[in-house]
Amino acid sequence: MKTLTSMLAGLLLAATATAQTPDYSQFKTDDEENNIEIFKSVSPSVVNITNSRLVRSFYSFNPQEVPQGSGTGFVWNKEGYIVTNYHVVQQADRVTVTLQDGTSYSASAVGVDPDKDLAVLRIDAPDAELVAVQPGDSSQLEVGRKVIAIGNPFGFDTTMTVGVVSALGREIDSVSRRKIRDVIQTDAAINPGNSGGPLLNSLGQLVGVNTAIYSPSGASSGIGFAIPVNTVKRIVPELIAYGRVQTPVMGIRQIPQADYYRRQWGIEGVIVLDVFSGTDPERLGMRGLIRDQRGRIQLGDVIIEIDGQKVRNEDDFADVLEQRSAGDMVKVKTVRDSQIQEYEIRLMPPRSR
Repeated sequence: MKTLTSMLAGLLLAATATAQTPDYSQFKTDDEENNIEIFKSVSPSVVNITNSRLVRSFYSFNPQEVPQGSGTGFVWNKEGYIVTNYHVVQQADRVTVTLQDGTSYSASAVGVDPDKDLAVLRIDAPDAELVAVQPGDSSQLEVGRKVIAIGNPFGFDTTMTVGVVSALGREIDSVSRRKIRDVIQTDAAINPGNSGGPLLNSLGQLVGVNTAIYSPSGASSGIGFAIPVNTVKRIVPELIAYGRVQTPVMGIRQIPQADYYRRQWGIEGVIVLDVFSGTDPERLGMRGLIRDQRGRIQLGDVIIEIDGQKVRNEDDFADVLEQRSAGDMVKVKTVRDSQIQEYEIRLMPPRSR
């Protein structure tokens, strides 16, 4: 005769066997819904980038294609332009872009800016296959805002990580050793392979381009950096149109190894080596380095301010000019022989390379 306990156990097993699997989708939080929506809408814009170099074989002396590395990029527009980091494609002989559907295209370099670690590629893909990312406004970011990174860390394609803006206004070194300023710091996991991928806000808009991590081990340690989208929006159109950034010039030549000489002479500012003929600096009497009768070098003008912005070094100087256009008038303040000199100089188009 069955006991009451065994009968109840049998009924419970029968009920469990016939019960339907719960619909867990109804338990998603608003934040999870937001993450899922962003991933579905933006991931088609994210691409995988691989590059290779031609290396001569030691045995046959024939050139062989050798994989060099990989990274991430994203579709800028339906004309086939792809944005990524400069260091992702640096020194590559061949670059391949793979879309989310697995289709691969050979890419050509349109323009690069090593100073900001940005590059623009182009692929010949049908419009229907290209989903452009929507640029946002990085000036609206605040510490604590949610951000999402999508990329290809360690070769695992289309991976999403979520974090917050940890800090704003950071500085990191670019490939050219120039400082990239106003960089976004985030704790969203960014690993090797994420470079060049998008950093997104909770609206799915591009707010930065992931570019570097701080890590003793080489893997994510919770400190990643992204170039702000407002910098990207300014630079990418110039790279597309001209192949390089159209920073205007002042008509002066700067001294090489300037940091060394600044320390030697105990000064701050941009040391003018000389001025170019036919420019405003020459016409207005700006002076570069000269040698006295004993052959000793004497300082000429040292630029310390442009339009009220302090200029301490070449990075400051370049940052100010990058915000200007050819034809703009700027007020330049220098020091020469312990005296303040002031000039009004019209900026000129960059010299052809």
